[in-house]
Amino acid sequence: MTRRSLLAAPLAALAAAPRSKMGIATTSFMTVRRPRDTFEFLEYCDSLGAGGIQASLASLEPDYLKKLRARAEERGLYIEVMSGLPRQDAEAFEKTVAAAKEVGAICVRAACLGGRRYETFASLEDWRQFVTGSRVAIRRALTVLERHRMPLALENHKDWTLEEFLDLLKTYNHELLGVCLDTGNNVALLDDPMELAERLAPYAFSTHIKDMAVEEYEAGFLLSEVPLGEGYLDMKRIVETIRRARPATRMTLEMITRNPLEIPCLTEKYWATFPRRNGRALASTLRVVRARKSRQPLPRLDHLDKEAQLRLEEDNVKQCLRYAREQLGL
Repeated sequence: MTRRSLLAAPLAALAAAPRSKMGIATTSFMTVRRPRDTFEFLEYCDSLGAGGIQASLASLEPDYLKKLRARAEERGLYIEVMSGLPRQDAEAFEKTVAAAKEVGAICVRAACLGGRRYETFASLEDWRQFVTGSRVAIRRALTVLERHRMPLALENHKDWTLEEFLDLLKTYNHELLGVCLDTGNNVALLDDPMELAERLAPYAFSTHIKDMAVEEYEAGFLLSEVPLGEGYLDMKRIVETIRRARPATRMTLEMITRNPLEIPCLTEKYWATFPRRNGRALASTLRVVRARKSRQPLPRLDHLDKEAQLRLEEDNVKQCLRYAREQLGL
């Protein structure tokens, strides 16, 4: 399959693909395909039978936004817009929010940290400086969001523990600030994924639905996204928990096809920024890792050429959409 064929959705595929209510985030293709154009991504997801997209905007030009909105409405697809937080000034963020409004976006999704807490910060002081800067950026963002009446879905992105995230939401207690509830990320921070879903579901403006597989390694455990139903998460219970708390929230897939992530929770550096974590969280997580170890080797891409990686990435997404339709009522 060529890159051209992946970008251009044949008309026959649009008619043939069974429709799911589940949308797709561009981060489902962050390893190989890496979509750049929002309109092309919308067309591609439509060809796969998805219910919508979560993506950054490739252009803020009025004609482009108009075309994107018209096509989404024609095909009955929802749009959620990805954006960074305004850490320096709000000018670029405001333009993105205004554009999100123009395309009829449900919300703007953002994250405080692009990387992973235990890899990014070497000391507690570094983490505390990040927290201070993040709070300033969120406050700056809320000022913009209020003007445009646009909700912000802040992702739990391997940065805040569950308790820290709840404290953050309660600190602002703002109707326009909620969560992009990622069902797998906080496993890396030793949070229980079911507890996380139950406690964050009332704030879920958006979602990243994913299943996870685990196995031990010498410094902690390995963590991989796998097709829905193949990991150890109770996907039916998690999705039902979110739907019960917020029936209108869209379920958006984030199926990242990549090598396993190393979670070095048995190293000193990992613990440098977790002053309130203790051995109970570690013991609970490692018990789960040992009890629910993946029966299959965790997926790796190293041995595949690029074309095979592209096919695997797409096949995993298709498998997830099928599972969502058949098993999750999506």
